[in-house]
Amino acid sequence: MSDKGRRIRVIDETLREGMQFHGLVFSLEQRIKILEFQEMLGVDVCQAGYPPALDREAGIVRAVADHARKNKFKIRTAALGRALAGDAQIIADTGVDDPHFHCHLKKGASKTERQSILSDLGRLFKDVKEMRPDSQISLAMLDMGRTPAPVLAACLKAFDSPGGLSILSLPDTSGIMAPNRVTACISPLAALKQRIRLSVHCHNDMGMATANTLTGILAGADIFEASALGIGERNGLADLYITGRLLADQGHETGLNLDNLDGFKAYYTYVNAIVKEQAGFDLLNYQYPVFGAAVKTHVAGTHAGGNFGTADQEAFFLNPLCGRGLVKKYLGSHGIGYDARSLEAITTAVKKMSMDKGRALTKEEIARIAEKNHLQNPP
Repeated sequence: MSDKGRRIRVIDETLREGMQFHGLVFSLEQRIKILEFQEMLGVDVCQAGYPPALDREAGIVRAVADHARKNKFKIRTAALGRALAGDAQIIADTGVDDPHFHCHLKKGASKTERQSILSDLGRLFKDVKEMRPDSQISLAMLDMGRTPAPVLAACLKAFDSPGGLSILSLPDTSGIMAPNRVTACISPLAALKQRIRLSVHCHNDMGMATANTLTGILAGADIFEASALGIGERNGLADLYITGRLLADQGHETGLNLDNLDGFKAYYTYVNAIVKEQAGFDLLNYQYPVFGAAVKTHVAGTHAGGNFGTADQEAFFLNPLCGRGLVKKYLGSHGIGYDARSLEAITTAVKKMSMDKGRALTKEEIARIAEKNHLQNPP
């Protein structure tokens, strides 16, 4: 689908899905801080938690919603629960802007059983709208990777009418899909929908969450659900920044302030510190896309001419694959004096020594090579 005029909305699930990652627990203070990051970075919706789980959880979600309202934030607050009247009331009592529900269609359910479930859901949404007329109700139908296409189409048709469901969320809950399967699932639904919006929520069990989420939007979904560092159940979700960046690079508009790399890095660093404290490991590691230090490292000179990532300083490693351009950059960045006429000889010496030692050379070794190859009697 090539409709680049759509405004793609963003639901940040760092708080709710994040508490399903390695058993993390976000305090009220941490949730407020994360909400403030999301507001600063242009996220549309903060899914703040799962109030039906516990009274104290509901109280924290209520406080998050109050903080957003008191400070007149643009971001909408949401909370998730089961598609049941009791959960709907608990969510409404928190004061969040939007109730988000999930519902599982049992495999092998008959057409009559499905129709009964859809009818019950329709009544629930009507009741919620009477309680909260301005709310944008979302329903996650679990899950698109295992639900037959005709069943998803029937769900869409049942809810695609005014005064009820606003968003049909399509989760790859099992994390089993590939981009071509996501396209095959979402494209027909996007062609069918009238007023309802489709949201895509992909898990990362096969390492495809960000690619699948991007593909879901390109196939016609209107909203993507993601998180900082991709944290979420099991292997996590799509990465918030990377998904937004790739969409922007293909001409799609989101409200994300993607040029605020420092802000995104601060957000990711804050969440990573919570992961480190509670789980004992780093997610924002050396090889993390965009924000990890490795993205600024270079060995082949042809790669060293661009602007990569957010690392504070480029790092050059000289081994047998380096060329004169990279050697020149290395010498300049480390303040190593050299005779420009000897650059070819220095480069050759670096290559040979690196091959002999079976590793990249140290700064001291390169400095000695540069000194040794300084021309004393130029022609």
